[in-house]
Amino acid sequence: MWLAAAAPSLARRLLFLGPPPPPLLLLLLSRSSRRRRRLHSLGLAAMPEKRPFERLPADVSPINYSLCLKPDLLDFTFEGKLEAAAQVRQATNQIVMNCADIDIITASYAPEGDEEIHATGFNYQNEDEKVTLSFPSTLQTGTGTLKIDFVGELNDKMKGFYRSKYTTPSGEVRYAAVTQFEATDARRAFPCWDEPAIKATFDISLVVPKDRVALSNMNVIDRKPYPDDENVVEVKFARTPVMSTYLVAFVVGEYDFVETRSKDGVCVRVYTPVGKAEQGKFALEVAAKTLPFYKDYFNVPYPLPKIDLIAIADFAAGAMENWGLVTYRETALLIDPKNSCSSSRQWVALVVGHELAHQWFGNLVTMEWWTHLWLNEGFASWIEYLCVDHCFPEYDIWTQFVSADYTRAQELDALDNSHPIEVSVGHPSEVDEIFDAISYSKGASVIRMLHDYIGDKDFKKGMNMYLTKFQQKNAATEDLWESLENASGKPIAAVMNTWTKQMGFPLIYVEAEQVEDDRLLRLSQRKFCASGPYVGEDCPQWMVPITISTSEDPNHAKLKILMDKPEMNVVLKNVKPDQWVKLNLGTVGFYRTQYSSAMLESLLPGIRDLSLPPVDRLGLQNDLFSLARAGIISTVEVLKVMEAFVNEPNYTVWSDLSCNLGILSTLLSHTDFYEEIQEFVKDVFSPIGERLGWDPKPGEGHLDALLRGLVLGKLGKAGHKATLEEARRRFKDHVEGKQILSADLRSPVYLTVLKHGDGTTLDIMLKLHKQADMQEEKNRIERVLGATLSPELIQKVLTFALSEEVRPQDTVSVIGGVAGGSKHGRKAAWKFIKDNWEELYNRYQGGFLISRLIKLSVEGFAVDKMAGEVKAFFESHPAPSAERTIQQCCENILLNAAWLKRDAESIHQYLLQRKASPPTA
Repeated sequence: MWLAAAAPSLARRLLFLGPPPPPLLLLLLSRSSRRRRRLHSLGLAAMPEKRPFERLPADVSPINYSLCLKPDLLDFTFEGKLEAAAQVRQATNQIVMNCADIDIITASYAPEGDEEIHATGFNYQNEDEKVTLSFPSTLQTGTGTLKIDFVGELNDKMKGFYRSKYTTPSGEVRYAAVTQFEATDARRAFPCWDEPAIKATFDISLVVPKDRVALSNMNVIDRKPYPDDENVVEVKFARTPVMSTYLVAFVVGEYDFVETRSKDGVCVRVYTPVGKAEQGKFALEVAAKTLPFYKDYFNVPYPLPKIDLIAIADFAAGAMENWGLVTYRETALLIDPKNSCSSSRQWVALVVGHELAHQWFGNLVTMEWWTHLWLNEGFASWIEYLCVDHCFPEYDIWTQFVSADYTRAQELDALDNSHPIEVSVGHPSEVDEIFDAISYSKGASVIRMLHDYIGDKDFKKGMNMYLTKFQQKNAATEDLWESLENASGKPIAAVMNTWTKQMGFPLIYVEAEQVEDDRLLRLSQRKFCASGPYVGEDCPQWMVPITISTSEDPNHAKLKILMDKPEMNVVLKNVKPDQWVKLNLGTVGFYRTQYSSAMLESLLPGIRDLSLPPVDRLGLQNDLFSLARAGIISTVEVLKVMEAFVNEPNYTVWSDLSCNLGILSTLLSHTDFYEEIQEFVKDVFSPIGERLGWDPKPGEGHLDALLRGLVLGKLGKAGHKATLEEARRRFKDHVEGKQILSADLRSPVYLTVLKHGDGTTLDIMLKLHKQADMQEEKNRIERVLGATLSPELIQKVLTFALSEEVRPQDTVSVIGGVAGGSKHGRKAAWKFIKDNWEELYNRYQGGFLISRLIKLSVEGFAVDKMAGEVKAFFESHPAPSAERTIQQCCENILLNAAWLKRDAESIHQYLLQRKASPPTA
């Protein structure tokens, strides 16, 4: 599953100016201890106790589900008939299954060759989402048939079997019936053994209006009139392979499609809203290239005869990897050649790559339990980049990985309220909590590090061994390590257990000494903490694959070592005194680096003259920023480094820099010198803005388009005069139809005119939203509405967020946009959430959207008392699936407050000093 576009990462990364002298170190340690005590005093340092939970008993298990469902698209109900071939492994007089929001009408069990036994009672355990069917006599060991007739609701919660609203080309509002079962919602569509390890085959039939498209995991094998109604047909699908319930899917609605065959002969279709088949062509092209890529990479064929990719109007996640029928948000699948921006094309390519990887890794071989979820999601989040790099080398996607995933994971994992990659999961309510940046982005980052450590050849060999051994079965993390260890001969389990079973990651401190013609490096590792130096008794240790490069050959490792102890000395042979030395080539190792002052000084010219590779420039700046955030170095030192990026040409480096300056701007919005940091932003971004201009030049590509949008948006938001004037001119021409804005310029222009506009600008924006036919354009507008500054208009945007005009899954980004738009917006969004909590919670409960809503809305606060207020609100308004997120948000608020107290005055003085004597480029 792909979680829908997260807001650009909250904060970013770290490095260092050398070992602080003892008095300063003591000060840092005491500060860090005080911050930890503050967390404990607010009760933020420990997660609540887990609810008791038992997995289903193993005495009865399914072999095959024969399932027929008849959805009513007007009354929003469905009828179901289940005939399950089952195996009684131990004599019992009851069958326990998962069941939620379903009413069972009748149930019976017929042992093979014997008479049917009718169930005499259905005991629903709603809290545990189970039902116990009681029988008057003992069911003996052997096989038999379990029959259940039941009814359910096509809910509006975007989980289980639910309804999705769409508008026909003629303007009529209708509903489709669609599914989203991961993690534990198949039980809302039919009674089942809803655990990933309880696999079975499925024979699915759907009884649907004859003018509707009906799809499921497999191909259609029969379509016949329904006896009772000439307007209805029964559509029967081929039997699936052995699979888990969470991967079952069905869709009933109105769709067009485009199709092709992959070079391996698999039928690939992309289903789109009616009249938009053209918008499915890009995803179709990506999917047709991707299937053969994975088949060759894994050396295992795609096991089904077809794969469908379908755009669903109301969809909580970004996409879901149901076997053979992958469901997507419209914005994660549809591309309009004229109206889609470059970043949307890239997103679609990544999401398609992610979900199709799951067809092997997750669907063919499935995790044994949700504890191993990271294996599914971390792996798919890594290999999607490998796939996109293969299909679109011009995207420079691996550099983008560092900014999009690696740094995002490190941000979250530096918190006291992070969690290990592998989390012991029990009750279903706990599963949603681990669909987060640790499972996805840290998971992907450590797999990237592992791939680099093993080498591609042995990695592929190990993957093939794993998939072949466990196909159609279930596996745990240890099984993958064993296969990779056998393939590579390296101590994979020993290394990787240090990364998956304990939370956090190391800060590697390094200092150097020239010894004749060699360079002696002294390395030490400590856990990196967002609150400052680690002060615990037993500091965790990692086995860290470390690469070291020099200015002699910046793109290749001079030395590779495995750091398996707290301290190490390393000798680099033949390194001249004037050459720099850098750790973590390519920013692949999942750690931060803190250099001695002298080492850092020698690296900085490599930023200005671009002799450091882009991903290393990004990593260096990011590490420094995170060290400043943690109070290990001064923020002013980082601002000075940021000014060295004046010649930077790389989009991703700018993107990360932009993100970090955005975090700093949010922090300083709590001060009276917010305008000064905006001046700094304008100074940093003006030169690249002037070089790029507004219009594409001959020979430019994908990354130039992304960079132009980023830079103009940053300058416009900061109030850069020339950018603001040009944005207003182009917006006027766009609205009047004289010159339509290119898709890549719309977000920065919309943002700029709204931030510096009035009620009329907002009204025009809302009108454009109403007129937009493409969901991408609607989302683009929704995400920037929060930039408006007037309290009255902010209220109007918040009211709009909950209106019928905004799809339920997109309300979150509108409210989040308001919270991130300004200091007043943050306060207004938080009040709005409190005032409308019942409606919002009812809409998103039990899903990750509630966590995202909370995170986006409160994390920008920087006053200690707000952490207490947020904590108190959620104590009286519990959101079980967001408990960890709430703890993380409160911790971040306290960290922001500490950062502000610590560095605000020195930042202010530095900005004033710059104004008095501007730096020369």
